[in-house]
Amino acid sequence: MTLSLPRSADTEPGTEPGTEPGTVCDAQAWPDVARPPAAPFGHAAVARALVRRAVTALPLRCRFGAEPPFGSGPSLTVHDPDSFFRRIGAHGLIGFGESYMAGEWDSDDLTGLLTVLAAHVDDLMPVPVRRLRGAWVQRRPEAQLNSRAGARENIHRHYDLSNELFALFLDETLSYSSAVFTSFPARRESLPAAQHRKIDRLLDLAGVGRGTRLLEIGTGWGELALRAAARGARVTTVTLSAEQQHLARHRIAAAGLSGRVDVELRDYREVEGRYDAVVSVEMIEAVGRDFWPTYFAALRDAVAPGGRIALQSITMGHERMLRTAGTHTWISKYVFPGGLIPSREAVEAHAAGAGLRIVSDQGYGDHYAQTLRLWRERFAQQERAVAALGFDATFRRMWEFYLSYSEAGFRSRYLDVRQLLLTEDTSPGARP
Repeated sequence: MTLSLPRSADTEPGTEPGTEPGTVCDAQAWPDVARPPAAPFGHAAVARALVRRAVTALPLRCRFGAEPPFGSGPSLTVHDPDSFFRRIGAHGLIGFGESYMAGEWDSDDLTGLLTVLAAHVDDLMPVPVRRLRGAWVQRRPEAQLNSRAGARENIHRHYDLSNELFALFLDETLSYSSAVFTSFPARRESLPAAQHRKIDRLLDLAGVGRGTRLLEIGTGWGELALRAAARGARVTTVTLSAEQQHLARHRIAAAGLSGRVDVELRDYREVEGRYDAVVSVEMIEAVGRDFWPTYFAALRDAVAPGGRIALQSITMGHERMLRTAGTHTWISKYVFPGGLIPSREAVEAHAAGAGLRIVSDQGYGDHYAQTLRLWRERFAQQERAVAALGFDATFRRMWEFYLSYSEAGFRSRYLDVRQLLLTEDTSPGARP
């Protein structure tokens, strides 16, 4: 089993450092979490003033250290204000997330708190401070560029963590993307059917049936390939995750469909041949802005004349995307290195640049919020099992923050998720 994030296999569940205020996490495993940074002169004081100003105007119940609480709503309880403000003063929102990982603050409703912050993200800082954003945000590391070698390393850091870890909070389909429900609030027992509903909609969009030659870019753990093969399609599916390839092959063999599915450890830029249909589910987010033209060109080159391309993509507003495109964020540092969520406008523009046009587009972000809630609740119930796999308490707080952070993005409508159908653009002047 290949791992790239820290485990603490020598401790018993519940005894690892980093879970309670004042404890110390593993400095070798988590160097930027174990100790607060030395913020530049005056930055911590500025962060203190700005944060207090921002939260006072929001529907939150806040408490900083021994001070009396104020406000109402989801709580922000800061146990160590000095470290909290030093981190934010030095590293902004990365520091905010690292402070949570360090146990320096908590909330009685983490997702609710982050939803409030996401809903007011454009109002948190005064306009003059927002204009200076470029002077204090960190730039994305060059090492995270999604070249062929870089993409393999970035995918490895997330998807090769452990198949067992993902199985603890995903449903039995092992689908790691938004489901489509028939009613809200979604129930845990409805998740497998909702994931199949999502997959079937994509396969229907792409016109996948008996005899279809299908290319899937981004295998996951094989559920879409399984359902396509069960329809009678001949499937080639590519992934950069060795862990996913191994388990997907096992699941396909167990279903008796190995003769219809090839699972290849291959970059999308290395795909050969042409297919009747191409499907890619929430993979574009890992491509990186520099390679979006290459990605859409690869889609165009892989589809046969008259073929169809079905994509599922998380999206954000175009102006927000432009502001964050070169920014190093907590998510890019700890969860999805090298990734960037596109806007709907960026997808359309890059598709057009490759000679493709969008002929169907459906958004359903509320369904992703429900999907993430179910994952988050299940992960919280699996604390001991996650620890038994060797993941330490700092990792578990990181993953809790990630799931809540993502859910908040959809609850606040900062993010959306879309299913799109692309075909060859045959209009005059389109790319041949």
